[in-house]
Amino acid sequence: MELNLDSEVLEAYGYAKENTKITQIGTGLINRTYLLSPSTGEKKYILQNINTSVFKSPQAIADNLKIIANYLSFTSPDYLFVKPVSTMRGEEMAHIHHEYWRMLPFVPNTISLDVLSDPKQAYEAAKQFGKLSRLLDKFDAKTLQPTIPGFHDLGLRYEQFMLALNQANETLKQDAKAQLSDALTHKYILDYYNSYAHRKDFPDRVMHHDTKISNVLLDSETNEGVCVIDLDTIMPGKFISDLGDMMRTYLCAFSENEADLDKIKIRLPYFEAMIKGYLSEMKSILTETEKELILFSGKYIIYMQALRFLTDFLSGNNYYPTSYPTQNLDRAKNQFKLLYELSVNEKELQDIIEENLV
Repeated sequence: MELNLDSEVLEAYGYAKENTKITQIGTGLINRTYLLSPSTGEKKYILQNINTSVFKSPQAIADNLKIIANYLSFTSPDYLFVKPVSTMRGEEMAHIHHEYWRMLPFVPNTISLDVLSDPKQAYEAAKQFGKLSRLLDKFDAKTLQPTIPGFHDLGLRYEQFMLALNQANETLKQDAKAQLSDALTHKYILDYYNSYAHRKDFPDRVMHHDTKISNVLLDSETNEGVCVIDLDTIMPGKFISDLGDMMRTYLCAFSENEADLDKIKIRLPYFEAMIKGYLSEMKSILTETEKELILFSGKYIIYMQALRFLTDFLSGNNYYPTSYPTQNLDRAKNQFKLLYELSVNEKELQDIIEENLV
């Protein structure tokens, strides 16, 4: 879909509206994303409007990316880190009419996928996310600002769930009776995490925090991984954030929007490919505690997402977009089923992990 944007946005980057084709692209739910194609035949760019209802401090994103880009330019100059293009004023973002915009170089001959169709894709994506973490292993994560405070804080998400539960009307509670039982029963996941949280060999690292397949660029011909994109949520966190989110989004052929729970199954070839790809980069730097928590990372993130969907249902569907009233409840059911599948396949999954840790 070709669109027109405020001319001031383009002018901030030295382009004229009449000489630039603008096409909306991407399937992300947070930021609006456009492809800029200058009529002069110059290289293309990605332009994004940052959603300030989600990212309260866009400057924190810009600051984080600048620090990381500078670090990688010295330590890993050959690594493709897709950093924002400066405005004509030399700023990392354009601030136009109370909106924040940033421009990124378009990486040619690459594709991004919305759905995994081959274990090789899972391998390449996991390898790219692992590679970024490995290259930033010596970087001081404390120098980064949280762009979404508490994003993967399971303790916070459990507190929000309990508050919603205490305030929800009886009809909603009755509709979600089975899922409420699941949520309370699985609180052991939070307790288990807390028993590890303060160990010295469970460090804060620089994590991407949103490792779905669409956030990796693959070579359009070979499907080999090229680089990681959509870096808004790059901030301090535990390794389980990235690996757990990959498990949540790569292992089942169907997304959280699938209401037929019989379809929610673990694809073992995808799990094996993902583990191989991730550990090919990260095995050498993971601590003993982190290695012990590899499979747990999936339980942590899946349980957290189930709580978030259930919390939103109990609160009146205020956060996640829905197309029918019980969709968030169905999403919670979906995630609890995925959590169950992870548990019933635990021995085989753990065997795959052990084989790749040797």
